Amino acid sequence: MTLSPASETAPKQTAAPADAAFGASAGEAMSERKQEVLDAVLKLMVAEGDGFSVAAVARAASCSKETLYKWFGDRDGLLTATVRWQASKVRMPKLPQDKLTRDSLEAALNGFAENWLTVLTGDLSIALNRAAVSHAGSGKSRLGAIVLTNGPFAMRQRLAPLFEAGRAAGLLDFDEVDTACRTFFGLVVADTQIRALLGEDRRPDDTEIRTISATAAAHFMRLYGRG
Repeated sequence: MTLSPASETAPKQTAAPADAAFGASAGEAMSERKQEVLDAVLKLMVAEGDGFSVAAVARAASCSKETLYKWFGDRDGLLTATVRWQASKVRMPKLPQDKLTRDSLEAALNGFAENWLTVLTGDLSIALNRAAVSHAGSGKSRLGAIVLTNGPFAMRQRLAPLFEAGRAAGLLDFDEVDTACRTFFGLVVADTQIRALLGEDRRPDDTEIRTISATAAAHFMRLYGRG
């Protein structure tokens, strides 16, 4: 992603992080103004692909380039913040307050899958992932690595506590939580994302997403459920 061409060199600074507020509730902790900036980046990607500048982001978000550098540090900081902001739109399931049951565990998995597929098949996520794939291994930017680290890898880390709780409650049986996460992700996404990335116009509607999610959660419980 060409966010900072030679004519738009960022001021030298030691600023690091995109935004320290990111975590399980990143969207809630980040300021509304920064959310507007990152949404502007995503919308530019939908409209123009990855060939836009920091100046274009500043114009779209009605702020200065200096403000962008101050908030996000550098080009990679802005990219990382954008990826994390989009990923934070996937609501993670909350562990039930009372005893975890097979039904409540399956319902939590179903709810996560439904929300995740809705975000994943939207125009913003498709544009972001297309740009990441096009840059992966090209040396143009670190967008591919940033998406991989802050997208699927981070999602597994955030979902793992639910699987661990299911195992602790005697509801799930698996050796490696990472393997269980990968299996669940495969059941949910299947070939839906790759078909969208390759340009298939038709994407699952709300009814289909609900069916896919419920089926994935049920199949996962058959594979890893105990009793």
